[in-house]
Amino acid sequence: MFPLGTVLFPSAVLPLHVFEPRYRALVRACLAGDRELGVVLIERGSEVGGGDVRSDVGTVAHIVQAEELPDGRWGLVTVGARRLRVDAWLPDDPYPLADVRDWPDPDPGPGYVAQVDDVLGLLRRVLALSAEAGDRAAPATVELSDDPVLALHQVAAVAPLGVLDRQHVLAAPSPEARAELLLGLLADAEEVLRLRLRG
Repeated sequence: MFPLGTVLFPSAVLPLHVFEPRYRALVRACLAGDRELGVVLIERGSEVGGGDVRSDVGTVAHIVQAEELPDGRWGLVTVGARRLRVDAWLPDDPYPLADVRDWPDPDPGPGYVAQVDDVLGLLRRVLALSAEAGDRAAPATVELSDDPVLALHQVAAVAPLGVLDRQHVLAAPSPEARAELLLGLLADAEEVLRLRLRG
């Protein structure tokens, strides 16, 4: 397990710079196995040294590129594969470990595609306003998956959201719940941006 101060979504790319000895050992173990590790948000505490409070919902990350540097540090490129749920944290020896299970989304209902269309329209407005406000943001024309479930994970990854809001989106119990949450968060972001632009 790799607790971080960020949220990884399925299909999103996450580069990692690994320098702590315990995480160097974790990388070697992952590369010797299935090249997968669990990424979870540190809700309180620090990425370095342990003693943190970790989320119980995260994402399985697949290591697609790994380079060991001369001093033993690692540069990794990972891609989010699927959601996971932590059943129990184990002792951090020799690195963070947990009993986990995959946590797939239930199949969405018949009204879901219309929800996704609403979310995508709102996202594009928010990204355009973000650019107008001078914020660093994805372009409003960003391409998203044709898969409506995966598309909302991608929306959450590129939308201007705080880390705890991203975690709530990842942990939504269904695609419909994720869409409703994103609609509310993006509507709030749009309102704030419009107020900023009005001065």
